[in-house]
Amino acid sequence: MNSKFLSLNWIDLLKGLLIAIIGAMLTAVYQGIHTRTLTFTWTFFQPIVLTGLDAAFAYLLKNFLSNSQGEPLRTEK
Repeated sequence: MNSKFLSLNWIDLLKGLLIAIIGAMLTAVYQGIHTRTLTFTWTFFQPIVLTGLDAAFAYLLKNFLSNSQGEPLRTEK
């Protein structure tokens, strides 16, 4: 069941976590290809962490502002 307008449920949070992981993994692959090196420093991991958090926040915000039918900025019918 989808969450109602201006609310989130556990499924939304789990999907947001999955989106964060996928976004971070894709950014890590891009960073590795772009720099052609794999270093374990904050400058390497900073965009990975921030992209994952941004993706999760965007997904959760979209679900928070959508009703149970997936319509954005509409209350329940």
